[in-house]
Amino acid sequence: MLKPTLLPNTFILEGRMARIYTRSLTPGVAFFEQESAWKEGGVEYRELSPRHSKLAAALAKGCQRFGLQEGSHVLYLGASHGYTPSFVSDMVGAGGLVHCVEFSPVVMRDLVFVCEARANMSPILASAAQPREYAWRCAQVDVVFQDIAQRDQLGIFLRNVAMFLKSGGTGMLALKARSIDTSRRPDEIFRDIKRQLGERKDVTLIDYRELAPFEKDHAFFVVKKR
Repeated sequence: MLKPTLLPNTFILEGRMARIYTRSLTPGVAFFEQESAWKEGGVEYRELSPRHSKLAAALAKGCQRFGLQEGSHVLYLGASHGYTPSFVSDMVGAGGLVHCVEFSPVVMRDLVFVCEARANMSPILASAAQPREYAWRCAQVDVVFQDIAQRDQLGIFLRNVAMFLKSGGTGMLALKARSIDTSRRPDEIFRDIKRQLGERKDVTLIDYRELAPFEKDHAFFVVKKR
């Protein structure tokens, strides 16, 4: 029996090892090799793996504050091939919108294929470090989600939050410690990021989870814009 989670259109299939599923907007269509489906009551659900998605890992680690709702408009930074963005597309539903920013033209080819099958996903070839490059494509959003392995991950995130996130909106940062500084312990970096977010006047840190064992040296930060 599927049970609802804190994320919209997202469910847990309980068992020896609980599994996460979203209600599919494109039933019968699979985009990724690691994707599997579950049908119940004539509805198709797609499995979202915590081993392949920081968002799913955060849910599995008990994160309570995501900010995603049915109909939300989302700015997704670091969309890659579109795996997690496609599940965010399921979550926000047909009335929502996911702006998918990706820097690599090679990866963008796969992302475009996914977006073409989903009317609520929009691909944007640009650097998340240069938000003015895509400001004309993206108005104010309800949620900013970032999964980018760069040294200035926090700075990139905060610039996009300042430019695009609505007041009261939610920002989610999947942070990779080793991309910031390989000479420091990840837990030290996580504490430093928590301190920096806690000192800011434009956002409030509302949730924090370390993502091991699903994602090594990663942490998940959730902020609300004031």
